[in-house]
Amino acid sequence: MTRPRRKPMNADPVDRRRRSVGRMLLLAGAGGVLVPTRAFTGDVVAARLSAGGVVIAFRHALAPGTFDPPGFRLDDCSTQRNLDDEGRAQARRIGQWFQAHGLTPREVWSSPWCRCIDTATLAFGRARSEPALGSPRGGGVSAGDAAAAQRRLRQSLVAASSMPGFAVWVTHMFVLADLTGESVASAGALVLRAPSADAVQVLARFEPR
Repeated sequence: MTRPRRKPMNADPVDRRRRSVGRMLLLAGAGGVLVPTRAFTGDVVAARLSAGGVVIAFRHALAPGTFDPPGFRLDDCSTQRNLDDEGRAQARRIGQWFQAHGLTPREVWSSPWCRCIDTATLAFGRARSEPALGSPRGGGVSAGDAAAAQRRLRQSLVAASSMPGFAVWVTHMFVLADLTGESVASAGALVLRAPSADAVQVLARFEPR
């Protein structure tokens, strides 16, 4: 009997990278573990982060809805889309996982949006507002501004890739997608490094239970 031929692998290098990275999942929660197909444990991921030279870039925790209400203001959380009870619980579980593995980030950057700052502070107890991590789909953000923000993030990632320890970024789905071509669920993250500004590498995915 003739076996069916396998479909040829997509020649698109981005697609191949996504296939490879998609095999790695980090389940975040109290006692969460990294579970790539080769069964790495949370301890292996903790060792990778402890070795330094990476950024773990989170999408903010669950904030039901789509975009922000018309006329929202960054200086007034009541005008924005915010974390719900589950989102706050997700953020706390992220912090619990890092505490359980004895991991303390060198620095924590957050988008100025309240749902990102709240995710960062509930998980890590601190956050530095970084405009470049703000949503490129927010009101009044031009294409030029979004491109400049991406350049800053890529340059910052290159710098972080040669520094001791690890950094945490908390941002939005669109920022992660523009930076890496990938996205994650709410409270998920991508572990990143970049030998150069045009060579952002996704090392692992961090996904909440």
